[in-house]
Amino acid sequence: MKTAIITGASRGIGRACALLLSKNGYNVLINYNRSEDEAKSLSNELGSAPHMLYKADISQKKEVFEMINSAADRFGGIDLLVNNAGIAEQKLFSDITEDDLQNMMNINFTGAFFASQAALPYMLHEKSGAIINISSMWGIVGGSCEVHYSASKAALLGFTKALAKELGPSGITVNAIAPGIIETDMMFDISEEEKNELIDNTPACRFGTPEDVAKTVLFLAENKFYTGQVLSPNGGFVIY
Repeated sequence: MKTAIITGASRGIGRACALLLSKNGYNVLINYNRSEDEAKSLSNELGSAPHMLYKADISQKKEVFEMINSAADRFGGIDLLVNNAGIAEQKLFSDITEDDLQNMMNINFTGAFFASQAALPYMLHEKSGAIINISSMWGIVGGSCEVHYSASKAALLGFTKALAKELGPSGITVNAIAPGIIETDMMFDISEEEKNELIDNTPACRFGTPEDVAKTVLFLAENKFYTGQVLSPNGGFVIY
């Protein structure tokens, strides 16, 4: 069986990825930090399917390396890394503090950097593997009042493209997914009026679901001629 590590897997997109990948024959490591109850609920849903829970702060290099090594020890290797863990915050640019910026970059970008470094030796050993970075459409076009978030997600795109060039000769693919507006708990502070306006500006006339993104993850994991690419399931909200 192949083994997948999913950061931030207890809720939303990460949870949907864990369920779909498990259904398709992957051993799954479910990373979480604060959402222990949600992680345990997901574990219960997976039942006897091979998986493990692992608490780690993705912004801490030591914890990330220990997590990756634990998964490799348990399952015998690493075939897929889904760098999904992330946070969002809406603020005027002039109100973004140094701590706001550092926290955003640490979780949304640096964590993915560390996790990829940790998983890489196992993939290089097999000359095979896939790294998928969950970015955002705002990383492509930018979002007003989300400058630090947009910058962190744009950094993931540059990281994806550069690493794909470096690792391609070793049989490892690196791709990014830049979702549009997805119905997760990150939307809890958006008013109904704002939601309706966003739907009106989406040609597909709906928000995306975590399952929409998970299907894209599975597609990229299984298609080895895709590398250095950015797929954006966004319902037509951004067409580029």
